[in-house]
Amino acid sequence: MSVVVPVEELAAALVDYPWGYLVTVGNEHRSHVLAIPTDFHDGALHLRGGRSAMANMAAHPNVTMVFPHPAAGGYSLIVDGVATVDGQYVAVSPQHAILHRPAISE
Repeated sequence: MSVVVPVEELAAALVDYPWGYLVTVGNEHRSHVLAIPTDFHDGALHLRGGRSAMANMAAHPNVTMVFPHPAAGGYSLIVDGVATVDGQYVAVSPQHAILHRPAISE
């Protein structure tokens, strides 16, 4: 089950998620995942990426950020956005966000 998080409510939702996984795609269409702290202000997620992530975002700016809930069974926050690379810094403008509960098998 997923719950849509309106982009204008993303700042409040991110309070419980101080870091996340940045998912980018390279020219070979392979995903690259980087665990990274983020800061949300001025309507965007701000971060510093590693060398591979920066190259991927410069070529393919559509990214996903996954923020796992700190407690087992809690909803993870997933944000799709467009990255703008400026030197060593990145601003990800969110386009869509959801809270997603984990699949629970019995």
